Amino acid sequence: MFSDFDAQTRQMLTGNLLMIGCCAFYLAWWLIAFKPVGAVKGLRSGWLLIPALLFGVVAVTQIVQGSGAVERESDALLFPRNALLIGGGVVYIVLLVGTSVLLKRQVTTELFLIVGWTTLMFLELNALFAQGQFTKSAVILLLVITLIAAVVSMICYLLYYGLDKVKGYVDGMIPLLLVAVMMAVVTVGAVHSHK
Repeated sequence: MFSDFDAQTRQMLTGNLLMIGCCAFYLAWWLIAFKPVGAVKGLRSGWLLIPALLFGVVAVTQIVQGSGAVERESDALLFPRNALLIGGGVVYIVLLVGTSVLLKRQVTTELFLIVGWTTLMFLELNALFAQGQFTKSAVILLLVITLIAAVVSMICYLLYYGLDKVKGYVDGMIPLLLVAVMMAVVTVGAVHSHK
């Protein structure tokens, strides 16, 4: 798959597919473990987190390695890689303090995942632009859509504990669906533009 692409782009797009797999297993777990009625708890549902974790770790590794290799070889990046990494770290700290201290929201792993995924997407889109997979206007549009997905995910994160079981059940699915859709959009867009 993706045999027509250079090694770095192939690595990133493969990472995208693995991230979609991660989201699918995570979503499957959420659907059965957090059902408002008849939830399946313990290992009967928790085993789904093992492939979700494995797919996620390999996906992130592929995308980080592929985008890192592009940065070392290209001077056509929109943003310096270090600026994106530092920016992601600063945003996480600001949101961590802001949501926990100011908004009194219990801190959970999802905050790290939202900021981490957004940073990862910025790294990937930056690299795909440098590789000529997207035009400047297309990559800016994708960056804006990524930010919108991140903001919607943050809203879901902030609202979750104030919702009833049914609304919270739906609320928890939205970020996972947004990540999977965004990874698919970037992958399909790269394949389409490569033809």
